[in-house]
Amino acid sequence: MTHSAEKVISLAILTAEPGKRDALRDGLLALIEPTRNEPGCLDYVLFEMQEEPGTFYMREAFTDRAALDAHFQTPHFQAFAATADDLLTRPLQLVFLNQISG
Repeated sequence: MTHSAEKVISLAILTAEPGKRDALRDGLLALIEPTRNEPGCLDYVLFEMQEEPGTFYMREAFTDRAALDAHFQTPHFQAFAATADDLLTRPLQLVFLNQISG
């Protein structure tokens, strides 16, 4: 059994190139269902900034680092990653978080 302290929680920040917002949004939405079905995925939710359409936040939680690393190797993530350079103004930023409250 995994202890909650080992949980890996992160925010992925993705900013679309001008004119690529819809393509980025669709690509990210396509990740939701297959990722939620991965063993070790606890949370995978997409948000978009109200003040900055085209800036997306993906809240991710996995049981441990191995589950996150496995996520990056899945065919659905690899397919998205192959398109990311063309869609993003800057490389995906991944911010790791420690959960403080319940």
